[in-house]
Amino acid sequence: MKRVSVQCRDLRLAYGTTEVLKGVSLDIAPGEFFALLGPSGSGKSTLLRAIAGFARHQSGQLLIDGRDIGALEPWQRQVGMVFQNYALWPHLSVRDNVAFGLVERRVAPAETRRRVDEALALVGLAAYGDRMPNQLSGGQQQRVALARTLVIEPQVLLLDEPLSNLDKSLRVQMRQELLAMQRRLGLTTIFVTHDQEEAMTTADRMAVLDHGVLQQVGTPMQLYDEPVNALVAGFVGTMNQLPVQVLAADGSGSEVELLFAHGGAGAAAAGALGGREGPPRWRLPAAAGQPTGPRAWLCCRPHTVTLRPGGAAAEDGRLWLQGSIVASEFLGESTRCRVRCGEAELWADVAHRAGDARPVEAAAVQLGIDPQQVRLLAG
Repeated sequence: MKRVSVQCRDLRLAYGTTEVLKGVSLDIAPGEFFALLGPSGSGKSTLLRAIAGFARHQSGQLLIDGRDIGALEPWQRQVGMVFQNYALWPHLSVRDNVAFGLVERRVAPAETRRRVDEALALVGLAAYGDRMPNQLSGGQQQRVALARTLVIEPQVLLLDEPLSNLDKSLRVQMRQELLAMQRRLGLTTIFVTHDQEEAMTTADRMAVLDHGVLQQVGTPMQLYDEPVNALVAGFVGTMNQLPVQVLAADGSGSEVELLFAHGGAGAAAAGALGGREGPPRWRLPAAAGQPTGPRAWLCCRPHTVTLRPGGAAAEDGRLWLQGSIVASEFLGESTRCRVRCGEAELWADVAHRAGDARPVEAAAVQLGIDPQQVRLLAG
């Protein structure tokens, strides 16, 4: 299969007066596995349907392999789409379901048989051709839907939350198989999901949309470590966010000085930093970012936060906040603790080993925030 690129150029789409896509521009590389991530109503499925031709944009361009496909009907676009509900014909066998698109295209019977056999073998269902859809498990039905799409030999594969109807263990297995198959075929693939884990474990790159606006594009690691705004930070993984006020930057621009905006958290931090009156000031490395406005969010991931019993603060460069445990969640490899520090609540992950006791609610603790693991985002 030829590897092709997909480009969206200032794509705009509305239903009546409701704007769904607001100037989306994307460049998806040939052979790339690209994920569209966002909350419900963000426009990610609409963007996928626009590429497929099931929704028509009012302005902008859609290009596949450099060719504008905006005026083409769905069956003319050489695009295959797998839907969330699989959409199998219940009265047709597995083989006839897979062959459906080829029959509609009037492909010769011998060629149809050959391509159906290849598609079923590709998805591991070579021995299931005579079964009916209701004789298959959810994972097998998903494979049939995938084979039916691949058999028409599309240039681009579109996946609209195809794993959401599967249980967790099967979903993990299927996404691994899906990625392995995509790598073998080198097929440009666009995968819509609201599941952060699915996006981060499969995608070469991903985009976060919100209310039809593209928020950020990058590798999963880039979006996780370097979110451009508080929305992306909170949507890709779990993020602690403390409101702060940016007071000043030094002459070289290498550091910023902070004043904690909420008195509760500030007072707790002040106590940890030696008990001086008033909110504390804390200097951060330039890599943390320098928002242009006076208000910002101090952001850090739960696994980067140090949690320890209450007591005197260490002089180790970290910001230590006094607090108490409000609740905890045992996740297996770690326990996630919700800690109240003044008016703020933050999450901290504690690695779990056999024999460890579960953190006690209401226990006094200290949270240590490493300045090297902090991001400053515009407020």
